[in-house]
Amino acid sequence: MKKKSVSRFVRSIQSLKFRVFMIVAVSVMIPAILLSVFIAVMAINGYTDKQIDRFKSNNTMLKNSIISEGYIENLKSEIVDTQIEQLSKEYNCRIEIINRQYTILKDTDSSEIGKTSISDSVLKCIDGENIYVKNLKEQYVEFAIPLVSTAPDSGGKTKSKIIGALYINYSIADVDTYGDKIKRYTVMVDCILTVLALVLAWMCSGLFSRPLKRVQDNIENISKGKEINKRKRDYSEVVEVTERFQKTVDRMNTQNKTRQEFVSNVSHELKTPITSMKVLAESLIGQQGMPEELYQEFLQDICKEIDRENDIITDLLELVKLEKQDIEINISSVNINEILEAVLKRLKPIAEAKNIELVFESFRPVIADVDQIKFASVATNLVENAIKYNNTDGTVTASLNSDHQYFYLKVTDTGIGISEEDQKRVFDRFYRVDKARSRETGGTGLGLAITKDIVLKHHGSIKIHSKEGEGTTFTVRIPLKYIP
Repeated sequence: MKKKSVSRFVRSIQSLKFRVFMIVAVSVMIPAILLSVFIAVMAINGYTDKQIDRFKSNNTMLKNSIISEGYIENLKSEIVDTQIEQLSKEYNCRIEIINRQYTILKDTDSSEIGKTSISDSVLKCIDGENIYVKNLKEQYVEFAIPLVSTAPDSGGKTKSKIIGALYINYSIADVDTYGDKIKRYTVMVDCILTVLALVLAWMCSGLFSRPLKRVQDNIENISKGKEINKRKRDYSEVVEVTERFQKTVDRMNTQNKTRQEFVSNVSHELKTPITSMKVLAESLIGQQGMPEELYQEFLQDICKEIDRENDIITDLLELVKLEKQDIEINISSVNINEILEAVLKRLKPIAEAKNIELVFESFRPVIADVDQIKFASVATNLVENAIKYNNTDGTVTASLNSDHQYFYLKVTDTGIGISEEDQKRVFDRFYRVDKARSRETGGTGLGLAITKDIVLKHHGSIKIHSKEGEGTTFTVRIPLKYIP
């Protein structure tokens, strides 16, 4: 039970639905969270910069008031005192006014008045340097601003001198408060986005996996022999996969049917001569004192059946050899014209027996890379069939032509012809157009199947064109140069 649970869990993780869910969820969540964090950081930094700009503006106003009111000399100015008090209360800051002798003249924390300020910031400020320090850890911003007065000298030129320093320490604790608030909002937004991303991922995973489920259902229906559930607006990929699987199944069924038919035909073809021989042998055994002429006739019939059995077995072995992918064919450059002339010369006695004229039309000399023996077998099968299934006093024409890439062999007869329905199966094993006539001519029904396999081994093609009662034409096309 535990193994089944683990196996089910592993399958669910490896499923397309889960992976689509994870991809969509991560693709939405990570950018959304990063964007929200970026916006939060920008908001906090913007708020901090705005506060500091406000501090700087207030510093400038207070500095100008101190200088214009001569506050360093008399420490009396209602304007300066009011500004200091407002800034101190509003921004929770500490303000010190220090003269050039580093003595603290004014301090919002009155405990330091009259003391000497020797901080590094003040020392640098009295020397004319503007000091700005931001300490986020301690939550403060520190300013030390030189107080510079201008007065004409004896020569009438304006002369500037540092008369003191303005030191202000602002608390930025409110920035942290604002940041915490922004962070809380960010977390809330991220949680909402996460939930939405998960919902969207779940919907997308279901949307993407649903077509595959339909493909699975269609495949199951096909395997059970049921009809495919077609949807008018289904994805083209789903339709294409289903149709391809249907074609594959149909092709496999056809192959299986052909295989079964082939086995049945082989059994029948091999059994028929044996049955005939048995009947003939039993007839000989059962009859006493049979005339010698009849005895000889029976033996001749038995020999014919043996030859027929041998022809079938030989053709079957040839087919088996041709079907092997690694079969070797002995390719050599040969004269195709000479091969055809030899084949026609060998078959001429068979043609003369039926008073059939053999015609050879050669349009040009053809030299090609072929297996001489196997190609001669192709020519022999085609011409011999044309003779066997021709009418008496008919004609068989073998024509040879070529172009820059292929050579063409056409074998045409003036015989009985083949119907369109039979033309589709003439290259099938043991298929006979006219079974009764094939028995008379002694064919095995394997000649054209062997012929086609040989042509295909040469990377060629073979086609048939026929009309019932008018004759048949077989056209063979084979490359001049054999490329393994």
